[in-house]
Order: sequence, then C-alpha cells, then structure tokens
Amino acid sequence: MVTRTRFDDSECPVARSVDAIGDWWSLLIVRDAFDGSRRFGEFQRSLGVAKNILTARLRTLVAGGVLESVPASDGSAYREYVLTPKGKALFPVIVALRQWGEQNCFAPGEPHSQLVDRQQGQDLRALEVLSADGRRLNPGDTIVHKVSATQ
Repeated sequence: MVTRTRFDDSECPVARSVDAIGDWWSLLIVRDAFDGSRRFGEFQRSLGVAKNILTARLRTLVAGGVLESVPASDGSAYREYVLTPKGKALFPVIVALRQWGEQNCFAPGEPHSQLVDRQQGQDLRALEVLSADGRRLNPGDTIVHKVSATQ
C-alpha cells in the first residue's frame, strides 16, 4: 500500500490546503454541503461513493474543522454535517473550480449545471484575482514571498 504524503508541516499554503481538502471526494462533499446536503445518506446518494470512503472523508473533514457533526435538525437520532466558518470560507474555491470547469471541461452546447445568483437569477461574474488597489492580476504579476515566523 502506498503511504500518503502529508503536507501539514509545509510552509506552502497550497500544499497545506491540498492536504486538508485536496482529494476529489472531499471537494465534492463540500460542494454538496453548499448545495444543502447534510446527512450521510444524502451525500452517499448524490456522490455514489462507497460508504467506507464517505465515512473516512467525513471524519477527515470534521477533524480538520471544515464540517461539524451536529444533532439532526428534525430531532431524530441521526447526525448531520454542516459547514463550519472554515468550511464556508471554501466557497470561492468551489466557485473557482466550477467556473474553470464550465469554461474548460465541456464542449460547446454540452449540458452542465450552473451556479446562479439566487436573488437575481443570473450567472455569476467570473472570479478575478485583484491587487490591493483593484488591478486585475495574472500569474506573471505575482511572486511568492516567504513570511518569517513571529515570536
């Protein structure tokens, strides 16, 4: 069996993020949580993932503070999974992946889902990376700056 490389001690924020939510099942679970799924069975039906894999991913997301397991809202003995503030902060990541997929993973005219503004009923504007003064940035406009540890 291949041992999974861990990045929880990495100085790179991208590596730590991938370590926390980087496998496809975890991202799809987070997507479904944004879409309103709360119960194990809802996630399982939506994703078609094996129960043991779903159980492991939900545990990891709870342990990582992305989801919280809470008593069922209907008062039953079941548990539900809700996004924490840390999980809700993944919304721009999910939107960026969705917009990238809409633009790059479908042939013209091919059916797909779309995320729209609930209030206006319109498509979302494409996400942009902006500088502090509002300029649109491209990869060549940025550099990685190491931040030293604070005492």
